Amino acid sequence: MKLFDNTEVAFALKSDSQLERAYFLFKMIQSQPMVRIGSAVTNFALKAHLPIEGLIRSTVFDHFCGGVTEDDCLPIIDNMYDNGNVHSVLDYSVEGKDEEVSFDGALQKILRIINFCEEKKSIPYAVFKPSGFGRFGLYQKISEGIDLTSEEKEEWNRIEDRFHKVCKVAVQKDVPLLIDAEESWMQKAADDLIEGLMETYNKEKAIVFNTLQMYRHDRMEYLEALHQKAKEKDFYIGIKVVRGAYMEKERERAEEKGYPSPICKDKNATDINYDAAIRYMMEHPKMALFAGTHNEESSYLLMELAKKYDIKPDDNRLWFGQLFGMSDHISYNLANQGYNVAKYLPFGPVRDVMPYLIRRAEENTSVAGQTSRELNLLKIERKRRKI
Repeated sequence: MKLFDNTEVAFALKSDSQLERAYFLFKMIQSQPMVRIGSAVTNFALKAHLPIEGLIRSTVFDHFCGGVTEDDCLPIIDNMYDNGNVHSVLDYSVEGKDEEVSFDGALQKILRIINFCEEKKSIPYAVFKPSGFGRFGLYQKISEGIDLTSEEKEEWNRIEDRFHKVCKVAVQKDVPLLIDAEESWMQKAADDLIEGLMETYNKEKAIVFNTLQMYRHDRMEYLEALHQKAKEKDFYIGIKVVRGAYMEKERERAEEKGYPSPICKDKNATDINYDAAIRYMMEHPKMALFAGTHNEESSYLLMELAKKYDIKPDDNRLWFGQLFGMSDHISYNLANQGYNVAKYLPFGPVRDVMPYLIRRAEENTSVAGQTSRELNLLKIERKRRKI
């Protein structure tokens, strides 16, 4: 039996009723029309303030999220760590807020999470999105090389200030920071800012991590250029490598605006690109890798590379990451072998987290084989338990 086929280890923390709920949810997600209709109805019901939060809470929210607040997440964090040796990354998944007060609120939230990380060994990283700290449109304007007004320059200074505040506390408390990637048309401004932060704060080890979405065909070139800068300026590189989260949106925008799509031509090209990035990072010293992947082949490859370069399973420079509610067969079986594994654990008010949840459901229907694999493993475990 291959490592990731062990469903007893994969679902050890799920009760029979949780296993049944997971099976039901993935059956629903398997249907693309059902996901489209469900997303539209949910959005309408939330906008119309219909009382559906309880229903969302007891189904999709509780499966993919840790709770409404950080404290809600603690029983899940403790259970995964104490009984499965799986860590958590608290992900405040509120999206689309565009006011200064919400950016300052997000900053305070991340600072609180860094304190959580310092207190609890089970929470090894803090995470945030660039647009959590500043207006998406401003990142876009800078990425496109458009001159800023004096007010916008002040606004950008406030964004940089939030990043520096978080990084200073992270260094002081020795808590690494994962900074998520977003849409390509705002990402250059975020990349440039994060590179500067790496140069400043990654002098002794990787504290600041950028994220590379490897469905973009230019990301290997970017990684090699970043490595060159790091050698010249003598700083450590921290990278979270993922396949990517905005594929449909990216392709649609490129077509609509008439520029070449930044996305690889197909899934196979993305997989090749992803594996090239993890190979490159494992080959070079002074790099720390957080491999966000639900792909079994990439996970097996990374295990082989760790052996080849004599990186022990518990070496802090190498982490595997999956989303809470998905790919337990990878997370728990890797952790069972002693590897560093963390689940991204989203939290936030039900209404505010819905864009995240809808994206998760849409991703599961668009990634070939993802949902059927989850369903197949759940079926095997139900049979093993004789449910």
